[in-house]
Amino acid sequence: MRLVIARCSVDYAGRLTAHLPSAPRLILVKADGSVSVHADDRAYKPLNWMSPPCTLKEGDDQRWTVENKAGEKLIITMEEVLHDSSHELGVDPGLIKDGVEAHLQELLADRMETLGEGWTLIRREYPTAIGPVDILGRDADGATVAVEIKRRGEIDGVEQLTRYLELLNRDPHLAPVKGVFAAQEIKPQARVLASDRGIACHTLDYDALRGIEDDKLRLF
Repeated sequence: MRLVIARCSVDYAGRLTAHLPSAPRLILVKADGSVSVHADDRAYKPLNWMSPPCTLKEGDDQRWTVENKAGEKLIITMEEVLHDSSHELGVDPGLIKDGVEAHLQELLADRMETLGEGWTLIRREYPTAIGPVDILGRDADGATVAVEIKRRGEIDGVEQLTRYLELLNRDPHLAPVKGVFAAQEIKPQARVLASDRGIACHTLDYDALRGIEDDKLRLF
């Protein structure tokens, strides 16, 4: 990862245009190729960014041009570089799941038909450069599917699966790879984001996966 602190201005040109006037900012260039520009507020959210795959060109005029495959550009004009360092972080192990999430993964891997008739498992904890995908499988049509499992499905889980899909779809032996966001409870905002990104949502019944009958009264 490369960390650059600089006084700079930023211009975005794509489906819309945006301009950030000159100010001190943090620029992150990650090993996956992404570039993001941060201010000293907004918590983890960048002011502007370019997701991979994209290319970074540093001009002699202290201007960085980041361009993605759609032709959108992020242009960073450096006025003064205060810090510039690179660090090798290696492969991140990812979040350690709690007991319920880990068990959900194990149960679902053994019962892939829960997601659909004819679904099969390729591998649990399928490795990527940014951490393992919970489950990689195939649907009834033979298409590759990446499944991210959470106890409570929120927006950050959808974002995590999106990053996995971007990487997996670069592998010609796997692509095209679809995504399934599976959780015991999925927040409405997460469903909207998942739908916008072409990711299917599936609500998991923990007791049903464990083979425990519902003890609520039923009418037959």
